[in-house]
Amino acid sequence: MTKFEFPLNLTFKITTLSNDFVAKDAEGNTIAYVKQKSFKLKEEVEVFKDESREVLIYKINADKWLDFSAAYSITDVNNVYLGKVVRKGLISIWKAEYDIIDQNENLQYKINEENPWIKLIDSVAGAIVGYFLNPSYIVTDNNGNKIVRLKKLRSIVGRKFVIEKISDVDSDDEQRILLSLMMMILLERRRG
Repeated sequence: MTKFEFPLNLTFKITTLSNDFVAKDAEGNTIAYVKQKSFKLKEEVEVFKDESREVLIYKINADKWLDFSAAYSITDVNNVYLGKVVRKGLISIWKAEYDIIDQNENLQYKINEENPWIKLIDSVAGAIVGYFLNPSYIVTDNNGNKIVRLKKLRSIVGRKFVIEKISDVDSDDEQRILLSLMMMILLERRRG
């Protein structure tokens, strides 16, 4: 991803069969088009430079199929391993919890749902109530410092999200965090 300004706006397409969205920066520039491949037993996600889908820049692939504790490896277009995001098993059924692992297999950040009750009500009550209840997720470092927040925005079909920067990190970490959040929101949006 090229240089961009926060906040980032993610807007899911509702006219396609696949689970995909466009990410735009604060100035309205497209920084990525994220496409989840349909009808795959193992999750497979491609991140393109823009909506034309001509230039592939990242791939995210699950290590297992249909598993609550799958790990999703992140590679660039040259298959250079950048790290992974790991779903925290059965805990994630109630409250979304993920670990972000760096390219050296070290735990670097955590993603946690800020209030699981909001997501539960949002998924059970339907579109009208879901318009007013908006789940949010926080990324923290190993010291508990808040780095980034991803929040669902008001929309009837849950198609708009925003990523806000709270603290600065180096560009490699920022890239890994954003790609991890992109994968996480594909999984969590499907849950409700």
